[in-house]
Amino acid sequence: MQDQFRALQQRFGGKHDTEGEVVEDRRRDVVIVGGGSAGSVLANRLSEDSNTDVLVLEAGRMDSLWDLFIHMPAAFSFPIGNKHYDWGYESEPEPEMNGRRIYHARGKVLGGSSSVNGMIFQRGNPMDYEKWGALPGMEHWDYKHVLPYFNKMETALGADPEDPRRGHNGPLKLTRGPATSPLFQAFFRSVQEAGYNLTNDVNGYRQEGFAPFDRNILGGKRLSAARAYLHPVMDRKNLDVRTRAFTTRVLFEGDKAVGVEYEWKGKKRRVYADKVILCGGAFNTPQLLQLSGIGDKDVLEKAGVEVKKHLPGVGENLQDHLEVYVQYNVTQPVSSQPYLKMWRRPFIGLQWLLSKKGPVASSHFEAGGFARSNDDEAYPNLMFHFLPMAVRYDGTVIDSPHGFQFHVGPMYSDTLGHVHIKSADPKEKPEIIFNYLATDQDRREWVEAVRVSRRLLDTKAMKEYTDGEISPGMDVQSDEEILEWVRNDAETALHPSCTAKMGSAEDEMAVVDPETMQVHGVDGLYVCDASVMPIITNGNIYAPVIMMAEKAADLIRGRKPLDPIDAPFYQAKKDMPLYAEGERVRDHVERIEGAWH
Repeated sequence: MQDQFRALQQRFGGKHDTEGEVVEDRRRDVVIVGGGSAGSVLANRLSEDSNTDVLVLEAGRMDSLWDLFIHMPAAFSFPIGNKHYDWGYESEPEPEMNGRRIYHARGKVLGGSSSVNGMIFQRGNPMDYEKWGALPGMEHWDYKHVLPYFNKMETALGADPEDPRRGHNGPLKLTRGPATSPLFQAFFRSVQEAGYNLTNDVNGYRQEGFAPFDRNILGGKRLSAARAYLHPVMDRKNLDVRTRAFTTRVLFEGDKAVGVEYEWKGKKRRVYADKVILCGGAFNTPQLLQLSGIGDKDVLEKAGVEVKKHLPGVGENLQDHLEVYVQYNVTQPVSSQPYLKMWRRPFIGLQWLLSKKGPVASSHFEAGGFARSNDDEAYPNLMFHFLPMAVRYDGTVIDSPHGFQFHVGPMYSDTLGHVHIKSADPKEKPEIIFNYLATDQDRREWVEAVRVSRRLLDTKAMKEYTDGEISPGMDVQSDEEILEWVRNDAETALHPSCTAKMGSAEDEMAVVDPETMQVHGVDGLYVCDASVMPIITNGNIYAPVIMMAEKAADLIRGRKPLDPIDAPFYQAKKDMPLYAEGERVRDHVERIEGAWH
């Protein structure tokens, strides 16, 4: 009788327990842990059904319109390192980075990292998803199966309206470039002079090449996932979004997840639900799984956590993009460097407040491209962002009135890291290690990346505007000198992923079922965020996360997925077996799987 009474209380209303220590919320159909990129999408799509009661628990704060640092595109560097916007993760000392700890900013606000990132929108290369589809159990995640979800999510304002590879009616409205300044135009001439190509759309038929980039900026303001997906439906009666709600563990009855425990407004609370969906990202999702007893038993037991489900893949397979700034001095007054001066900021800030125009209405990451580091590569393995100023993410600028920089790094490092809890305390950040530069392939590609970057900029077109490289400087030439500079100077591109990878249950390192998004062997518990990627994609990972969430919404609701779209894409070497699920796909997959095991 007491159990039946408790069940009725859970279903129809909250209560304090007899000790007054825990508040029980009314029961929900779905609880989403994390109101970031994936969580915003899922909250929108799952609450479309008015009979589905959805609760979103976001540990960060609200993305208020008055908060200029969130919504002003050029201000995106200010939240990084600020405790009000950034969770401030940090790696352990990296063995191959001279023992440096690599700082990792993660958004501490509704919208997650989409509220603090550089607003660059890259889908990745179609062959990324062909690699996914070649993995066991992942056949419905190849390019033709993910393309309809990319199209569903976007309104690509700068794309060809007739292109079947681009979306034109989705919530994410994307603007392009414009990349029309003298430096950007010199950059486009320079890459062609160096023997590389332009492309009309890196997210369309051909990724390889250089072009203006799509950006999630609309009307001079950042368009985060929260602003695109969540705020337009906040008035739904079946959707409840709670910020500053810190989830501490998943609740279980046997092998079934039945709710979560969280802290909100100074009280410990519990909410029970039919479905619990974790959307905390590549660090927090494996941390919460491990705190809840799901993960490798050795990691859990060492941290003092009772093992509920031994899943050795939780927290493993960590992948990221490392990048460097190749910086140049500019001899003519054509860069955006002067906008960084303190005395200018009140004036350009006021201009933006009044008109949403001016230099701070852009992130200035308006163009770049993708290239192969050598002729043996079947498709691009390097990404370049061109910035018409020379400034690091922490605000450090070069000692020159004008400058520009390349952000460059390999896209497919075969180094793998991990995320492990250190204790049962949910407030203690986990142990994070990436193992940057730990393999021969990674070191080789880094040397190639710097050499290709120099080749792209060492041209007549660029010499019209620059008198030379500032960083790393022309005294850095040999392979070992380049690698030593990377060890000391490289920063993360902020793309942590793959720590709860999708895959067949036959793969002991797989965590999530790609057909349902459910955690293997645990009923009622689902994951969707960057952690479920099996292999990192080529480019910024924001767009792939939104795509995965769009598809996950259908899978979790039990709806038929969208029909595949079989659209051709550019293939630099059509005769290479990679494009027929041949040797190079299998070679890459085997290297990754070998590292997993």
